[in-house]
Amino acid sequence: MAIQRRLSRAIFLENEVVELRQLCLAPGRVFEPGKYLAGELPDIAFEMGLVEQVPPVRGRSEDIGDPPPEA
Repeated sequence: MAIQRRLSRAIFLENEVVELRQLCLAPGRVFEPGKYLAGELPDIAFEMGLVEQVPPVRGRSEDIGDPPPEA
């Protein structure tokens, strides 16, 4: 049996960008894998270990684009 790493919502800031590694089905919404603000994701995504911290970006901040708008 594999060891699953779980992260608590409490270790993330509400406005911190995190990565959802796989599809998350929540009541009323389906979250596709990708980058989100930690405050946008449901608690179940953190409890199931689907969320990871985004590693620091190397390079100039001008090279980083804005996240895509919500649909």
